[in-house]
Amino acid sequence: MTVGATTTAPPAGALPPPPAPAPTPQPGRRGRGRARLARLDSTASPYLYIAPFFLLFIVTGLFPLVYTGWVALHDWDQIMGKGEFVGMENYVDVLTGRGFWKALANTVSIFVLSSVPQIMAALLIAALLDRNLRARTFWRMGVLLPYVVAPVAVALIFNNLFADRFGLINLLLETVGLDPVRWHSDRLASHVAIATMVNFRWTGYNALILLAAMQAIPRDLYEQAAIDGANAWRQFWSVTVPMLRPTIVFVVITSTIGGLQIFDEPKMYDSFGRGGADQQWQTLTIYLYELGWTRADFGMASAVAVLLFGIIVVFGVVNFLLTRRIAHDDGGRR
Repeated sequence: MTVGATTTAPPAGALPPPPAPAPTPQPGRRGRGRARLARLDSTASPYLYIAPFFLLFIVTGLFPLVYTGWVALHDWDQIMGKGEFVGMENYVDVLTGRGFWKALANTVSIFVLSSVPQIMAALLIAALLDRNLRARTFWRMGVLLPYVVAPVAVALIFNNLFADRFGLINLLLETVGLDPVRWHSDRLASHVAIATMVNFRWTGYNALILLAAMQAIPRDLYEQAAIDGANAWRQFWSVTVPMLRPTIVFVVITSTIGGLQIFDEPKMYDSFGRGGADQQWQTLTIYLYELGWTRADFGMASAVAVLLFGIIVVFGVVNFLLTRRIAHDDGGRR
């Protein structure tokens, strides 16, 4: 026994104490630099990936829009260039003139006659193409062919179809005992003819977009609906249409933008390209073109462009709110 020393033996069966934790090594300067780079990469990389889009948008979209608004505030001539600052005078001249409101009415009329039947027909065609058809690839590519055809060729074909004197449509009407339609003289008839051209070109394109969304719908939903006794028509309205809401909203918005900017079809509807002898089908874009390149008044043309941009924004917001409201109401009823 050693004097002054006390030894305590662990009790029998007791576990030995855990070893002391090893000290955590501190990262060196190189390790800290790598950690900072990793954090910077995780936070900055997404912005760098989308930066090219925003740079391109600023150059080709935002800057022209801002510059157009700047030109609209000046007396800007095509040949003489920038004139004196006139403020809102160009907007007042445009809004107090008869040509702007007539072109706006024509644009809205053609837009309604083309976009509404176009979306309905595209939805129906997409539903038919979603079925088990023979040669499905052939039919799906076939609906896209009108979109591939050049607008000039489409205009030439439909000008012959809707000619006032020797057009095929009038010949068919006379065959069944009806009076011929003045497709180029009557305002509403010209809008119907131009809307037909638009629908011919864009219905198949929108149908393929809706078809792609239909392909993503789970087939289990259709099987459950069939078990519950729903027929094909009920499945379409209760399963297909609700699942297509985001795509339908997208198609409506893009159709609105394209319909209000329509230029090619009415421009080539006759050989003069001015929207008719009495501006029966002159749209806002043709009116803008006439102000800028026929009258050489870039100030008023830029004012029309800014007003057209605002009109498109208003129509787009209204369409978005209406489609979302209808979707929510349908969801509540179900």
